[in-house]
Amino acid sequence: MRRLSSSPRPHWQRRVEEAGLTWHSLEQPYWDESAFYEFTAHEVDVLERATNELAAMALEAAGHMIRNRLFTKLAIPAGAIPLIESSWEAEPPSLYGRFDLIWDGTGAPKLLEYNADTPTSLLEAAVVQWYWLQDVFPARDQFNSLHERLIARWKELTPWLPGRRVDFCSMDDAEDIATVAYLLDTARQAGLAASMFRIEEIGWDGSAFLAPDARRLQTLPLGVDDPRRVRPAPYRGPHRLD
Repeated sequence: MRRLSSSPRPHWQRRVEEAGLTWHSLEQPYWDESAFYEFTAHEVDVLERATNELAAMALEAAGHMIRNRLFTKLAIPAGAIPLIESSWEAEPPSLYGRFDLIWDGTGAPKLLEYNADTPTSLLEAAVVQWYWLQDVFPARDQFNSLHERLIARWKELTPWLPGRRVDFCSMDDAEDIATVAYLLDTARQAGLAASMFRIEEIGWDGSAFLAPDARRLQTLPLGVDDPRRVRPAPYRGPHRLD
């Protein structure tokens, strides 16, 4: 594994914005084209094996916790336990997760964090990085098939999606909106019906969550890091949720 210097593309800000990345320059540089990492095929294999093993270990750890009822050790509130147990028994499908690893190219990669339910960095890895590669090194390839695999995964999930439909919502934030819009696009490319709206527009009629058009929501991934920060709006009629 090598870290190599590289010249940023002319007008790179416009290029990444065209791909949806509008938050490229924060207080510190977020998207940086002055360097890139080069991996050997063997190193790619090491990372792939490590992530597959970590995914299996995460599921085993969750099963161990549930089977042995170790909820209090994890400070899980009593009201959430029945939901966790019923979800585990139902074995609902998942879409994706992200492992944050640390590795210097030798030994075994080490896990820093497992983001199993947040979309952060998805657009950057699946889309923006690919366009950079095509512009700078068109003859090279990357071990990254996120886009194709997301579309394939949506197709696999179709039997679990009532009406072949999935609705998306996000916080009123540029990163959330762009990332969730990308997920919506992959769902549509998989042949699903899909819509997108802000999370504040979700309504509640006393028995079900509602879309802004008062349609009952069936499948709704949330593009928000902390769902506890939002509350459903009250139902105010068949046309609009204020």
